[in-house]
Amino acid sequence: MPSTLSSTVEGLYHAHHNWLTSWLRRRLGCPQSAADLAQDTYLRLLQAREAPQLVEPRAFLATVAKRVLCNHFRRQELERAYLQALAHVPEQVAPSEEDKALIFETLLELDRLMDGLPPLVRRTFLLAQVDGLGQGEIARELGISLATVKRYLNKAAMRCYFAL
Repeated sequence: MPSTLSSTVEGLYHAHHNWLTSWLRRRLGCPQSAADLAQDTYLRLLQAREAPQLVEPRAFLATVAKRVLCNHFRRQELERAYLQALAHVPEQVAPSEEDKALIFETLLELDRLMDGLPPLVRRTFLLAQVDGLGQGEIARELGISLATVKRYLNKAAMRCYFAL
């Protein structure tokens, strides 16, 4: 990591950490989650390729923190949906706690990979990969042509391939 980036983030941390944590606390209502997300915000800055040119440091931090906050809420929503689905699984065939954690991490990664794809492309991919439908079944389900299904699946596969 370039030293200018490190020193920039360190300066931001010292000057604005308390403000950012308070800003997040007001939005979350939970001091522990606010502290975690503040740290995630600074971590995201440390992972940047270059030091940002800052005119308004708090506005910049708020923008980065909003993205972190959106990811936090998205993760909570995905977790809630996953736990609801698990509640309908008979106890005899329910996955172990370890398997639940692995499945959830896989769902999070899949969500990250599919982020930004058009909704119909995502739906096509999920019908194929999660529901196990064939291309013809997907075309009938979504009311689109077989060629469109193939194009959408290719687009989703390319997203996954280039994201790795």
